[in-house]
Amino acid sequence: MSRPVRIAPSILSADFAALGAEVRAIDAAGADYIHVDVMDGHFVPNLTIGPAVVKALRPHTAKVMDVHLMIAPADPYLDAFAEAGADILSIHPEASPHLHRSLQRIKALGKRAGVVLNPATPVSALDHVMDLVDLILVMSVNPGFGGQAFIDSALPKIERLRAMIDATGRAIDLEVDGGIDMTTAPRALAAGADVLVAGTASFRGGPSAYAGNIAALRHGG
Repeated sequence: MSRPVRIAPSILSADFAALGAEVRAIDAAGADYIHVDVMDGHFVPNLTIGPAVVKALRPHTAKVMDVHLMIAPADPYLDAFAEAGADILSIHPEASPHLHRSLQRIKALGKRAGVVLNPATPVSALDHVMDLVDLILVMSVNPGFGGQAFIDSALPKIERLRAMIDATGRAIDLEVDGGIDMTTAPRALAAGADVLVAGTASFRGGPSAYAGNIAALRHGG
């Protein structure tokens, strides 16, 4: 495969009692991005972490901090997560009344801007913002909880997005999140993804298994 495959372990599946150590361990094991799932209990039916945790984790890794904001409204918190140390801020079209303006703000903060497509969110949501996007995240589960089964309809969406990205000539990450494991990883990669978010599959087996888990995901299971 000509595109480099990057693995973004989701700390949602890490041991929260030892989160700094878990981030250091997954970093040392070969993670490319550290994926941070931020949930507000309103936009999605779960409650996780805020900017303070991102700030606390930032000294533990030099890897890209990939922050997925499952919060609504998202705009009031962009500055706080940027200041906390996020490198990528990804938002849902449904969580901002003015997606173009929100992406402009992320870029103005010096961060990479991502747009997240839920299973029922059409690819057309990106039609007028492709020039601002640095990452497109396809949700292959409904957002809110880890450990869900992969939704197969994400695959044709990934294929369409790969064609859209290639047509721009820009270096836009195509990331997939949800139900990624040794079986679904090669299918997502074959469809055109180049960043895989994996929580359970990355953190399974404890720190001694992390390097093997990441290597297996990277090479398509």
